[in-house]
Amino acid sequence: MEAQTAKKRIVVIYTTSGDAAAFLIYPHIFNRQGEWIGWVTPTRQVYSVHGHYVGWLSDEPRILRKHSSGYLKPRMAPPDIPKPIHPPANIPLPPLMPDLPIGAFDVLEDAPNLMPPLDFGDLKEDLD
Repeated sequence: MEAQTAKKRIVVIYTTSGDAAAFLIYPHIFNRQGEWIGWVTPTRQVYSVHGHYVGWLSDEPRILRKHSSGYLKPRMAPPDIPKPIHPPANIPLPPLMPDLPIGAFDVLEDAPNLMPPLDFGDLKEDLD
């Protein structure tokens, strides 16, 4: 019973400026509207719903990425598609954010297009 409760726990993912930008219900990541936008691996690597590498989940938590990374990472098969969620009405204040590592940027703040919902995005495969 306790393991199920831990799996259902919602973790707020913040941006560097302190905005709540996404929610993690392990392993799925959802946007503010409750749409599935990605997932995280046990090693904290973050992938989009289309299987493309996005970055890593930091301790704060934020989704960060090196400017030069991602293009050499293999595409991963996504997990089963989850049902949309109802985001919480009350969100805790963000923790103090440390400076970004050198050469890294905040994905949800600077490149949210890397994590589109399932039915959107430039990286979506064609139906042909």
